[in-house]
Amino acid sequence: MSAPVSPPRFSIVVPVYDVREYLAACLDSILDQFFDSDLELIAVDDASPDGSGAILDEYAARDRRVRVIHLPENVGLGPARNAGVDLATGRYLLFVDSDDLLTPGSLAAMDARLADTDSPELLVFDHARTDASGRVERDGKTTTMASASPGVFEFAEHPELLRLLFVAWNKAYRRDWVREQGFRFPAGYYEDAPWTYPILLSARHIAVLDRVCYQYRQRPHGNILKTRDRRHFDALDQYARVFGYLAAHPELDSWRPLMLERMMRHFVTILSDPRRLPAGTRREFFTAASAAYRHHRPPGYASPPGTSGIWARSFVRGDYRAFRAAQLAFGLRHRVSAVLGDNPRVTAFGRKALTRLYYEAQLRRPIQDDLVAYAAYWYRGYACSPAAIHATARELAPHLRGVWVVDPELAAAVPPGVEFVRSDSLAYLRLMARAKYFVNNVNFPHVIRKRPGTIHLQTQHGTPLKSMGLALREHPVAAQGMDFARLLQHVARWDYLTSANRHSTEVWQRSYPGSYQVLEFGLPRNDRLVNATPQEVTTVRSALGLRPEQTVLLYAPTFRDWAPGGFGPALDLQALSERIGAEFTVLVRGHYLTSSDERLSRLVERGALRDVSTYPVLEDLLLAADVLMTDYSSVMFDYANLDRPIVIYAEDWDSYVRVRGVSYDLLAGPPGVVETTPNGLVDALLSGRYRDARATRARAQFARRFCEFDDGHAAERVVRRVFLDA
Repeated sequence: MSAPVSPPRFSIVVPVYDVREYLAACLDSILDQFFDSDLELIAVDDASPDGSGAILDEYAARDRRVRVIHLPENVGLGPARNAGVDLATGRYLLFVDSDDLLTPGSLAAMDARLADTDSPELLVFDHARTDASGRVERDGKTTTMASASPGVFEFAEHPELLRLLFVAWNKAYRRDWVREQGFRFPAGYYEDAPWTYPILLSARHIAVLDRVCYQYRQRPHGNILKTRDRRHFDALDQYARVFGYLAAHPELDSWRPLMLERMMRHFVTILSDPRRLPAGTRREFFTAASAAYRHHRPPGYASPPGTSGIWARSFVRGDYRAFRAAQLAFGLRHRVSAVLGDNPRVTAFGRKALTRLYYEAQLRRPIQDDLVAYAAYWYRGYACSPAAIHATARELAPHLRGVWVVDPELAAAVPPGVEFVRSDSLAYLRLMARAKYFVNNVNFPHVIRKRPGTIHLQTQHGTPLKSMGLALREHPVAAQGMDFARLLQHVARWDYLTSANRHSTEVWQRSYPGSYQVLEFGLPRNDRLVNATPQEVTTVRSALGLRPEQTVLLYAPTFRDWAPGGFGPALDLQALSERIGAEFTVLVRGHYLTSSDERLSRLVERGALRDVSTYPVLEDLLLAADVLMTDYSSVMFDYANLDRPIVIYAEDWDSYVRVRGVSYDLLAGPPGVVETTPNGLVDALLSGRYRDARATRARAQFARRFCEFDDGHAAERVVRRVFLDA
């Protein structure tokens, strides 16, 4: 007769839904705790649509500690956890969300603490937040952990535990006690409230572990706190359950005032966060919240002093206008304090503080539904896809008023008939505060806030070959000075992102994770290239002073993160022009991030070539060129729409890949001839190899992959989808 198998120390319940890209790391963080058979991992596949269930089955097949439940239909986080609890056999329950992690050594630390405190009903431990940029920050309320009793205590001895994040995953629960008390998770959006608060209030034996055991990974999308949805009204029902529990347990009645304040603060948080309630529902939520506050308010309860008292009085009266006034006053006071620091004198504001206050005032005015703010390249002028969208919107959506933001020094270059504001003006602040639509190929400044009800369209400015966004974390030279946390805040403003091809879509979603909608419509700026007629090409060449018999080679290199001034590569342009000058007219287009290059200036003075770096319309230059020569610039993807020869000069490809990083192996799938030496480059041009059958086939294959959505109607599709909702 075999000996009975003792139950594991921990049953770890992991509910799983739509987390395929995070799931393996979560499971590994649990199974690699070196706890061997003293744990069981119960994974609950909540009818996940992304194949997560198959990953769970793979883990279960190779690790006997993993047990999998496949639910026939999606039930939500709370009921999924209940299904795991029902199957658990361990002495203690732990809950881990499937996009989070247990930190190394956590189970051993918990085990030791539980042994030291004689198996309490509840063990509370600390956590750290990790955002998509990789920044790790321990919870700001760690003093609660450090100051708590070293042994076991009742909640009444340390009610400050309520200040901790009210979630299920920062505690270990003795399973027999949970079963005896009948604790269950409800369905809904805020299921942790009616689980956590009753458990804390009821526990008679609590211990704390002053250690980060849990890594809370805050995703840029899929997060309840960043989802504008009526389901946030669910908080009302969940707190009704909390007070229902108190009513059923008269011995806990003394905690009603404290729970009332916690409920009110939670409601204020929901009302104050523009990412949660849909536009037009805040008054409705406040009305229901204030009714709940009055209903649960104990007889004789006095409003607390200070800020909480101001909120409480507006809830008692059901006065939404008073609530909004207090909300605006507190918000403005906070922002003014941030500007002033310790100096109370208004005269110390300076221009920056005064303009900030003006912007804050404009934010309180109504959004203008017919107003569109356009910008490109950090306010460098009228250009790129935003310009193409603006021109199309003037035809298809004439009821919209499009206004461009430009740098004051570049205002004179704005085309006639295009309305604009200077970026240093009050008109700019009014536009940024009150426009409904925002269109840009880069990010607007950090101080610009996205108001509920506004729509941000990010167009980017080309198909990405080089590493972008979060991918630059692996390339510190290229990422120098980048604030990845701030970048993700900017991405969170995007509602739509245009994409020229499926390659771009994959890169954008990895590099800029967010909840935006990708519009695989093509690149709007390429419409002009696709639709250009021979007559238009002739007109453009004539305007540039190019004769019909000239073969025009446009050289458009990208910048180098490591090169002085960014200009590169180290190509001897003088030698090149001398060797090919009889066959080609050379135009040089430097990247907009590069500074002027003295070598180039001297060659221009000698008449060896033409510098068109400051020419305002890139599309004109592409139409005028018979051949494009570049290195790793995204301009190659645009030019491929013209089905004209492309020459890649890649003498420093290995260095570029190492320092900058790439998303595509250009040398394995080029749009034409690739050369890595000056002699090879000259030979390719003079021999005609740059336009032979092999180069033509490579270009056609390249265009099929990267110009797949460019059909000349990208801007039209964008306007109809974003502005006309068609």
